[in-house]
Order: sequence, then C-alpha cells, then structure tokens
Amino acid sequence: MSEKIKIKSPSGKLGVLLPGLGAVATTFIAGVEAVKKGLSKPFGSLTQMGTIRLGKRTDKRVEKIKDFIELSELNDIVFGGWDIFTDNVYQAALNAGVLHSELLAKVKPEIERIKPWKAVFSQQYVKKLSGENVKKAGNKHEYAQMLQDDILKFKEDNKLDRMVTVWCASTEIFMKRDPVHDKLESFEKAMKENHPAIAPSMIYAYASLSSGVPFANGAPNLTVDIPALNELAQEKNVPIAGKDFKTGQTLMKTIIAPGLKARLIGLNGWFSTNILGNRDGEVLDDPESFKTKEESKLSVLEHILQPHVYPDLYKNFFHKVRINYYPPRGDNKEGWDNIDIFGWLGYPMQIKIDFLCRDSILAAPIVLDLVLFMDLAQRCGMKGIQEWLSFYFKSPMCAPELYPEHDLFIQLMKLKNTLRYLMGEELITHLGLEYYD
Repeated sequence: MSEKIKIKSPSGKLGVLLPGLGAVATTFIAGVEAVKKGLSKPFGSLTQMGTIRLGKRTDKRVEKIKDFIELSELNDIVFGGWDIFTDNVYQAALNAGVLHSELLAKVKPEIERIKPWKAVFSQQYVKKLSGENVKKAGNKHEYAQMLQDDILKFKEDNKLDRMVTVWCASTEIFMKRDPVHDKLESFEKAMKENHPAIAPSMIYAYASLSSGVPFANGAPNLTVDIPALNELAQEKNVPIAGKDFKTGQTLMKTIIAPGLKARLIGLNGWFSTNILGNRDGEVLDDPESFKTKEESKLSVLEHILQPHVYPDLYKNFFHKVRINYYPPRGDNKEGWDNIDIFGWLGYPMQIKIDFLCRDSILAAPIVLDLVLFMDLAQRCGMKGIQEWLSFYFKSPMCAPELYPEHDLFIQLMKLKNTLRYLMGEELITHLGLEYYD
C-alpha cells in the first residue's frame, strides 16, 4: 500500500448550485429527494451503487464506493440555482414531463420551496430561449459580482460548509477560444468591456471559482475550458471539470467503438441521428447551438479509433451526426445509429442501434456523482482540471499537451484507480501474472 492522501471530513452541509433548473436539474433534485425518502433507488449512480475491487482477486475485497471513501451524505445536500423562468422546482419538473406526477407529489414539499434566482442570460448565446427572470447590470463583471452575492447569501442562509456548481443550463452557440481567454487578467478586462467572447456560462464559472466553489460543466460550451479560468482555479485551489454530460448516443459510441478497435474491426461509416423534444432539443434546433453539440459528438470516434495509428481500419471513415427537434417525444430521446463495418478480407457488415433513452434520467445520476466527486476532490486539495472524471463527459477536459481519453472502460479504470490512490490502496493494472507463478 502507498501513503494515504489527507482528506478533510465531509462534515456539515453541502450546497449544490445549479445554473439552469430545467429537465436535468429538476430530475436530479426530485430524484435525490425520492431516494432520501426510500421511494426508489439511485440507479445509474456510481457513488451510490458502484463497487470497487481492492487488492488481488484472491483477496475477495470488494466494497461499495461510498463505504470505501468518505463522501457527503444525501441528507446533507441543499439545492439552489438560477433560471430564466420563475417556476419553482416542482412546477418546472411538472412542465419538463420527465418524472410521473404521482412521484413528484410525494416530494412536493421538499422541492416546491426551491425557487430560482434571477439568471445571467443573453439571447445572443442561446437564440431559441427567452425568459423574464434575468438580472440587469452594466457589464459582465458586474453580473459576476451579482452571482457571487447569490452564492454567498445561499451559503449564509443555509449554513453551508461547502458548495459545488454544476452547469445544467442550455447549450450556447459555438465559440472558439479568443485571445481574451488566454490569461485571467485579459479575461477580467474583457468582462468589464462586455466583450462578446465572454459567454454567460463563463460568468457563472468565474463567479463560482472566485467564490472558492468547484465548477463542472454539463454542456458542450467552451465555458471553463479556457486558460484564464484554469488559472483562476489554480489560484483559488478549486477543481474544475467538463464538458457535456455523456448520456445517450455518445455513451453508446464510447461502449461500442472500443470493442471494434479491440478486435481490429474496420469502420467505413457511422451515421447518427436523434429526435428530441425537450428544451435541449428546442435549443439545438438553432444551427449555432447545434454546432457546439456537433463538435462534442464528432470528436469521440476520432480519439477512440485513432485513424493515424490504424490507417487501414479507420483513416477514411465517414461520421455524420444529426439532431432533430420533435416536440411529441419530449425528454424521451431516440437515437438511431447505422454503423458500416468490415472484417476479415474486407467483407462488409453492419450494426444498427435504436436507443430509446430518457435524456434527463441518464443525466441525473451524473450530476449527483459529479457533485460528490468534485466535493471530494476539493477536500483532497486537488485543483484545476479533474481528468479522472472524464468518465462523465462527451468532451473531457485535459492538460493542453494531452489528447482526451474517450474510451469508457479506460475512463472508469482511471476513476477507480484515482480513488485507490487517494486511499493508499494498490493501483490495479489487471496484469495478474502473479496468479500463475
């Protein structure tokens, strides 16, 4: 065993700050309250139901992750957030139509008292939405200060010991890195000048980090994936992670593509299309917001399959992604994939997938795990990019000199080895030669 890292105890209350109280956030909040009441189990949550093997297989040491490493308890979580609409969490959850009204009625007292604070929002960055519950300020730096005031008030009113912010709001228009993103000084100057390269999500990230609060980005927006905010995270000793929750179709890609590559099965083309009717679908109906999501989705196969390493198998594969707004389907997204593959001697084959998934049902446990793991990271003194949490993201953040790891199984191994490392346990390589000596 190696030396155990010093980890602060998760004593007291943990505040969860959620920009965007839409389908994902309300499903998460109502779900946690339902689990606390024993109405259901936290299916899909690694922190609540996952296990971790310790030592050799012959040791037969397998523990629940939440028993192995000290995480905050669900009963210690307090929720707060911002939205451009005034609906409380109960009303917003009813409108989202993800969870049955019968279940929501059972947690109504707990969730209807959570009311959104006024949001920082500009239709310039999310063109398909508009709402009245928005802040007014002279410049973007003033908006950040207003958010910091909200964070401080939330902490004081609820006597919180620690907080975590998870972006659950909509996908913003596609943005490339701008020179003002390179350094914290230029970023803060740009905020005061209302520079268009400073999107609302960046203002939330800046306010959170400045307040010493970890920030995880659940959308494909650039947001915290810029040098200036990484610099701020380092300066404030705060963890950051992102971006874009890995839920439906991309989850399938990160499961299937590693299998094809492992067996050296070639790929001619992968066509993906989605129909989705919730607020996310409406936002992505705008070409500029779709461009942000498309970049996130398209990068996955390139990184997993490594065409430059396996040119005979993957050099010229064709990859197309489509998202279609279809209101009747609501949050019940359907992802169709047609995969044209080839095997021995180049003979063609096909795989077809029709994944009828529920977007927010897949995202809610991700939010819970990120809240608990980001809080753990801060209690361990980990700051800046948390690459070990790549397991949860479509476009994982990593150091500038690295390429992101997209293989779901490598990501899970990295996550669990990080937990073993923190607790002073031996890392597992799966070599196993010692069993046959």
